[in-house]
Amino acid sequence: MIGAIGLGLTSLSLVIWMGLLCFRGQFWRCDQLLDNGRGELPQLKGEEYASVCAVIPARNEAEMLPMTLRSLLQQSYPGEFTIVLVDDHSTDGTAEFAQGMAEALLKRDRLQVIAAAPLPSGWTGKLWAMAQGIEKAETLTRLPDYFLLTDADIEHDVNNLSRLVAKAQQDDLDLVSLMVLLRCESFWEKLLIPAFVFFFQKLYPFRWVNNPKYSTGAAAGGCILIRREALTRIGGIATLRDALIDDCTLGQAVKSTSKNGIWLGLSQRTRSKRAYDSLETIWDMVARTAFTQLNYSPWLLFGTLIAMTLVYIVPPVGGIWGGLTGNWLIAIAGFTTWLLMAIAYLPTIRLYRCSRWLAFGLPAIAFLYTLMTIDSALRHWQGKGGAWKGRVYPAA
Repeated sequence: MIGAIGLGLTSLSLVIWMGLLCFRGQFWRCDQLLDNGRGELPQLKGEEYASVCAVIPARNEAEMLPMTLRSLLQQSYPGEFTIVLVDDHSTDGTAEFAQGMAEALLKRDRLQVIAAAPLPSGWTGKLWAMAQGIEKAETLTRLPDYFLLTDADIEHDVNNLSRLVAKAQQDDLDLVSLMVLLRCESFWEKLLIPAFVFFFQKLYPFRWVNNPKYSTGAAAGGCILIRREALTRIGGIATLRDALIDDCTLGQAVKSTSKNGIWLGLSQRTRSKRAYDSLETIWDMVARTAFTQLNYSPWLLFGTLIAMTLVYIVPPVGGIWGGLTGNWLIAIAGFTTWLLMAIAYLPTIRLYRCSRWLAFGLPAIAFLYTLMTIDSALRHWQGKGGAWKGRVYPAA
């Protein structure tokens, strides 16, 4: 009886992985790249230069700005480019540091720093700051053709804006977004960060996002270039004001109303400098929104726990148990499935230049993410909700 159940579970897991690899938009391939790592420049004609305004919500980011704001101030983009940094009640001198850096780089005319108004009810701090930055940008002498919505921890490759605009113009897209290269240096970052990207791609297959025939829409909040008319069409940032997963909400809203489509991909040259040196910091980052992804549904949570166990935990447990008990059918099914998931994870491991052997650790990594999801639900039920830069937002 136990053997039959074990064989059934491992066989089902094998079928699921074969389905994921063949019919889930080839999410695992990591082939949707804006840059190929070699730095080729896009071809733009002078008369096609669009005006762009970058909007950066910044709360206590003085430590990051020497790397991140500098990278924006030094963009090679030949068109009109302005940066609006919204100081969201920082206590570390973020605004003064930003202005001083612009002056030191002789780029003072490229940067405008404004102070955020008090946070109103019904808004998250980041989106409220972003909305004010966009409002400021719309008072510029020349209205921006595009907004670059980016985070204060993103270090942009010097040609990143040129690539984003070229992609948007050449393919006539309303939104172009990058899942930037996340910091992956410490032990916990190497163990968990590539998997974060892998799970995101599995949840939102980039090929489906980029194909107008599929309804799937998403974006990565660290780097989003959006056409001003597209943002206006969906009702502006105000339509996202209470969304903790604001980037994917934005991507879905734009795609569902767009005739031109959107594009989401990976980058090898633009990266996040935010450090997640400990298990605790990564845990908090995931637990902040994991239950939100499930629409706060206990039933979806239960289904997710069953699915994570079946897809990631059953194969290695079944393979090892089958080998130890001499049940070779279970062992073969379990180890074959484990190998398939490792092969699927390998492109992401390569992207982050981690050891290939780490691909076989995906079941243990998935177990940790499952615990983070449970904790996310517990936080919601305790009224803690999500958080951004020291603010806690109880979920509705």
